[in-house]
Amino acid sequence: MAAERAPRKRPAARKTAPKLCLWLKNEAGRKGVPMLRSFERWLAAIPELQRLRSWTELNILIVGTTAGRRYNRQFRGRDYATNVLSFPYEAAPGEHSGLLGDLVICAPVVAREAREQGKDPRDHYAHMTIHGALHLLGYDHEDDADADRMEALERAVLASLGIADPYA
Repeated sequence: MAAERAPRKRPAARKTAPKLCLWLKNEAGRKGVPMLRSFERWLAAIPELQRLRSWTELNILIVGTTAGRRYNRQFRGRDYATNVLSFPYEAAPGEHSGLLGDLVICAPVVAREAREQGKDPRDHYAHMTIHGALHLLGYDHEDDADADRMEALERAVLASLGIADPYA
């Protein structure tokens, strides 16, 4: 008598198809840098990115201190490495690009800040990724009202991921 096989269960389908194509390049070395899947998860928690109607692309470059300092000096005129830099993509007239922009995250700065602030490094990477992506979406913190709005959204997104308030 032949044994019957139980039907295979299919994985549950996602409620919405992912519409964000993330490119990650790590020039800083593997130590302490989260994997691509973590960055995808953090970005997927941003409500504005959840509502995308068409494919959007975002690039993340993880760099060391020397490159982080060079980018900050070249593009912001500040001669030190910073945690995250955001470069929104500006399409040419008539161009229909799905590119949202680029983030440059300086791994040693993120690690140092996490240590100094008593935070889990992965949580700080999540915060810097979300913070940078919000800049790409047009949020800023140039004045108190804008800063309050951006920080409230950061807190909400991080809380949805089970990450404590980074501003507490």
